[in-house]
Amino acid sequence: MYQQHAPAPHGQLQLNSPQAPHAPHGQHAPYPYEKHEPRAGASYPRPWFDAERDGVLGITNEDEDEDERGLGLGLGHGDGDDGADDGDVYSLIDEYEDGDVKVPGGLGVHAGEEEDDLMFEEEDDERFVNLALLSHVAVRLRDKVPRGTHVKGSIPYERAFTGKDIVSTLQSMIQHYLLSQMGVTTHDRSLGLMVARSLYEQVFFYEVEWGTNPISDSVEDVFMFLDDFEGGSAAPMGEREELPTAVVTPFTRCYSPTCGDGGPCYAYGCPRRNFTQLALPSPPSTSSLPEEQRDASSRSGESAAGARENWRDNIGREFLHTLPESEIKRQDIILKIIKKEEMFNDDLDVLESVFLKPLRAARPPIMSSDYLEDFVEDVFGNFYDLRECSRRLLEILKVRQREQNPVIQKIGDIFLNSAVDFRQVYPTYVGHLPVAEKRLKDEMERNHELRLFLEQCSRSPAARRMDLKFFISRPSEHLQRYPVVLQALLQETLVGSPDGDYLFEALQAIRRLHSVAQLMTFQSAMLRGPTAKLEWHDLLPEGALQDIERHEVKRQSQIFELIKGEMEYVKDLETIETLFVRRLRAEPVIPPDRRTEFIHDAFWNFQELYKHHRKMLDKLQEIQREEYPLIYSITEPVLEAALNWRDAYMEYVPHYPIAEYKIDRELATNQAFKDFFDQCVKHPDARRQDMKMFVNRPIPRLLRYSLLLQAIYDSSPADHPDRETIPGLLDILKSLGKATNAGVAVAETKVKLWKYSHDLVWKEGGEAVDLQLQDETRSLIHSGKLLRQPETGFEWNGWSELFVLLFDNYLVMTKSKETKDGIKYVVRGRPIPLELLALTNFTEIPQQRSVGLLRSRLRGDRNEGTVTTSLNGAGVAQQESNDPRFVYPFTIYNSARESGFYTLYAETQQARAEWKSKLEEALGLRAAVQENNKVLEIETLSDDTFYVPPQASAQQASWNEENAFTGRVTCSVPFSTPDGRGLIAVGCAEGVWIGLRHDSRSLRRVLALKQVTQCAMLEKFGIFLVLADKSLFAYLLEALVPTSTTTSNTARQPERLNKDVVFFSVGTLGDRTLITYMKKKGMDSVFQVVEPVLEKIQEKSKPVGAFGRFMSGAKSEWFRSYREFFLPSEAYDVYFLRLKIVILCQKGFEIMGLADFKSDTIPHANDQRWGGIAKRFETCKPIGIYRTSSEEFLLCYDEFGIYVGRHGDPSRGEQGVVEWEGKPLKAAFHAPYVLLFDKRFIEIRHIDKLHLVQIIPGTDINCIYDGRASDMTPQIDPGPDGYSEGSTPQDARVHAVMKMPQNPNPHHRGSAQHVFELVPTIPLFLPDTLASPSASVYNFQNSPPHSPQLQASSLQSWGRY
Repeated sequence: MYQQHAPAPHGQLQLNSPQAPHAPHGQHAPYPYEKHEPRAGASYPRPWFDAERDGVLGITNEDEDEDERGLGLGLGHGDGDDGADDGDVYSLIDEYEDGDVKVPGGLGVHAGEEEDDLMFEEEDDERFVNLALLSHVAVRLRDKVPRGTHVKGSIPYERAFTGKDIVSTLQSMIQHYLLSQMGVTTHDRSLGLMVARSLYEQVFFYEVEWGTNPISDSVEDVFMFLDDFEGGSAAPMGEREELPTAVVTPFTRCYSPTCGDGGPCYAYGCPRRNFTQLALPSPPSTSSLPEEQRDASSRSGESAAGARENWRDNIGREFLHTLPESEIKRQDIILKIIKKEEMFNDDLDVLESVFLKPLRAARPPIMSSDYLEDFVEDVFGNFYDLRECSRRLLEILKVRQREQNPVIQKIGDIFLNSAVDFRQVYPTYVGHLPVAEKRLKDEMERNHELRLFLEQCSRSPAARRMDLKFFISRPSEHLQRYPVVLQALLQETLVGSPDGDYLFEALQAIRRLHSVAQLMTFQSAMLRGPTAKLEWHDLLPEGALQDIERHEVKRQSQIFELIKGEMEYVKDLETIETLFVRRLRAEPVIPPDRRTEFIHDAFWNFQELYKHHRKMLDKLQEIQREEYPLIYSITEPVLEAALNWRDAYMEYVPHYPIAEYKIDRELATNQAFKDFFDQCVKHPDARRQDMKMFVNRPIPRLLRYSLLLQAIYDSSPADHPDRETIPGLLDILKSLGKATNAGVAVAETKVKLWKYSHDLVWKEGGEAVDLQLQDETRSLIHSGKLLRQPETGFEWNGWSELFVLLFDNYLVMTKSKETKDGIKYVVRGRPIPLELLALTNFTEIPQQRSVGLLRSRLRGDRNEGTVTTSLNGAGVAQQESNDPRFVYPFTIYNSARESGFYTLYAETQQARAEWKSKLEEALGLRAAVQENNKVLEIETLSDDTFYVPPQASAQQASWNEENAFTGRVTCSVPFSTPDGRGLIAVGCAEGVWIGLRHDSRSLRRVLALKQVTQCAMLEKFGIFLVLADKSLFAYLLEALVPTSTTTSNTARQPERLNKDVVFFSVGTLGDRTLITYMKKKGMDSVFQVVEPVLEKIQEKSKPVGAFGRFMSGAKSEWFRSYREFFLPSEAYDVYFLRLKIVILCQKGFEIMGLADFKSDTIPHANDQRWGGIAKRFETCKPIGIYRTSSEEFLLCYDEFGIYVGRHGDPSRGEQGVVEWEGKPLKAAFHAPYVLLFDKRFIEIRHIDKLHLVQIIPGTDINCIYDGRASDMTPQIDPGPDGYSEGSTPQDARVHAVMKMPQNPNPHHRGSAQHVFELVPTIPLFLPDTLASPSASVYNFQNSPPHSPQLQASSLQSWGRY
């Protein structure tokens, strides 16, 4: 009768099937199948339970409907679908084979149909197997399980199989079913073990010794089918009286009619949903117990394994007494080896089941998927390969134990063969262990969630409260035990035993394996941890050192030192990335706006060095693993690397001084970085070294190679190939060292410049001049100590000792001062631009310097030294003295605003000569640089037309053909005629001259006016404005330069707008062209604003009186009055903005709107942000205002410039005030440059930061056209960020005049004036390397048009006006 049994012990399957009693152990009586008849109509329901909670499987009857079977999680037995008893299943199979019935579950076919029979024969019979019926599974297993001869207890059994064979066969059937029916797969073998136990309980197969242990997934037990035991292998399966019957509920169909392929349906009990819960709880492993309890459990003898291990009790006392004591000990050791191997495999399983699998399946995930796989790869390494290798060894040991039980004769051959497998996995795993432990430690410190997760895993009973580090280090510990136990086993093995030779070879193989693993551990640790102190002889197998010659020991030690040093070097390069670069990028140590720049400057191209050396180290370690302990040569990988890393070192080594400076500078200015710097020193990977040591690491390492290779060369035999290879390699390394010296010197000079830029201290309240020392092209020519005599002439306070710095752009005089932060240099006076520096006298005789006036009188002439006179190379007498009180003067001249002669004193004649040489070198270099990098160049308009009388003449005569003195040139304006001729008008004391541009011979006087001071051209209206002798006149351009034969306009007389005019200005306000002129009325400035009327200008001339309207002073018809206002202050000029005008007056810059006359004066002197510069706003004269961006203006005074916002407030703080080198009288603007006109030179500065970019020297310089005197000059407005690159207009917008150094006409008695325009230089673009200039950079249409040749008649006609 069927009975429902109590649950089996934990880990054993509760089977509910017809009980089949087992024969006692050792009795081999066949046990036939019996057919048990259940009660008619009886139904045995299965218990409902939670599989995860209860851990047992319930009962399911075959007559239950599929709704209930679909929810089942276990196996059960019961009636057929039609209410038949269990015995009917066998008749059903017989009928199926005859083709007379359709079997439910996919086995039925239509009887009598030939086509279906043919189809059945052709198709795969797997599709007709229903795994939900245990009888189908039994039939399939009977056909597929592999059979062979297996030995147990020295008895061979043919057509037998192991428990592992059964579970593997069932697992393959289950995998095929799950993949075809549910689209999933699983590697869990517990379901196959569950089905195997059900078949075993129903005695479908039996254990050959009729043991009582449950079947397990192992090779320890051997099984056979009953019919195979009886020799009935030819009997068909259908002739059996009985097959095992049960319903495998996980494989039944779901009760939901909508459930199909493609995954689980909505039902909670859908087998597609619950198949992941089918895993049978594994038997309790002894690994979950402490080692003492595991030993006790194994000795208890309660299980079969315990009975086998306690082998003395099993073989009987009589047989035990026949064995020698050594054999008994030997068997004890063998069984202990097997037990330890089992424990080791259990620990490997725990590592996967308790730590690895839960980590991957954690929800929410502990870390991202990609990062998790990288972490698993680093921590677990080749764990799966190692476990598979260990399982193979244990399986072979179990087979050998089963075959030779109770006395195992031979085991050495197993370990000898396993050593081959171990060599593939153990060295890799053990060598990687230091990396795994460090990665685990770092990740647990960084990831709080991972630390908590692993702590929770370690509390699992299977983990025995051991952490993950213990389990990942178990293989290394286990590998070290093999030589110990094999040595003990070898000692107990009798001499002459066949196992002795195998044990000896296995012991040697595993010792070599241990040495290889130790070597790989050493390589992977990269000199971190306990292996850091190992030397070459420490890694040798025991006793190997005595067999090696002394000179070879020395050579191998030197090779090992090179490899070991390379490991340390590569690890240090890795530390730069992990300890410094990554943390600096991730932590807020350096402000984000300069973080990337600092990392780039401080560490430069260390990644390239790391790639080269990592590659070389990999090759060296590969040679070390293959040839160890005696390495033949390592020069090939070193030579290959030396040829490849040259470019990387040529970049890194010269950059080191810059990197060191950047770090020092950041330490001095950034407290957060200093704290980070100190923290990194305490990090274990830093080895108590700071960041600068790691940055400097490549330089000494490069030099170290030569010493190491030379030592290897000296230790190599005379016939060794290294004797030929190493000298060439040494030459390569030496040449690389020499090649980097020049770059290091340049970098050190650059760093010295940067240090000076930070160590220069400007006097409080004084102006800090931007010397542009951070410029990549800047250089320090010379520096040293010089003396300066007291200005009072008395020596009560002693002479001033100066430290003078000669850069390639400035000469700076400083006074050194010791501070807690080092030496600082206090700037004395304003730095002198080299363009304004002149050398005057370097030949003065030495002078005596007294320590003090009173001491000099008391000393008298007693200590005077000897003075000698000699001739230098130029024949100039020079005096030298050996008395240290004598100093050697030289004089220089500064033509800047603080102009004057400077007499400085050198302490020796050699020092003075060196200063002269360096100053000449600096001046020549600066002149060449300025010539090649000038932004504006002079283009002559006239150099032989305009003359002024010599200064000896008291009074200038009027100009005529015989007296060609034109007077001083005061103004000019370029313009174009309607017929396209490009002309220029030049005003001077004797009138107005007009001619072709760039053709001074074509200039002719067209207006005989006196004291012309201003002129302007309104080309849209054809009007030429002239301010002569304080009267403002308007002329028709057609009258001055006729372009047609008609005389309607040429005869029209000019108009005088007003008299007593001080100045005028033309510009555009909105869409109006306006002329503003100013007249003085007392202390007030009265302004008239008029607008030209095009219709009136183009009217035909009307008859006028005898003297004409020009002389009558009648009201102008060409212009109409627009506005009139006054300003209670002296005004100097008027600038037009878009909608307002700016009046440059004594109070500053008056911003006024002509629509409502609302005004505001900027800058606001009462704004405290201006500091001391506010006092100079009223004492200095404004000379120009220019827009720097859409939100900012530059205000130019005659001594300095300031940046202001739209409302006149400071926009750049202290950095927004820049002092001029000279004292300019006028300013002009040619985007993006501001031009400042001093009498002696022209300063050209970039409007962005007012850096001095060019100085044009001259004599009596004056600006005569600033681009505002024409209504046709296109305006360029800046964007929000200022003027973009390429926005420089290419047409000339500024004219100037200076005195010619030499008279071009030697027959002329006067001084010639050079009239010129400043033309932008055109950038050069190299083909195929730089982009071509765009239209915004250079546009030919913006250039002055070419003028046709003027006719002589036209030139003569100009003279009548």
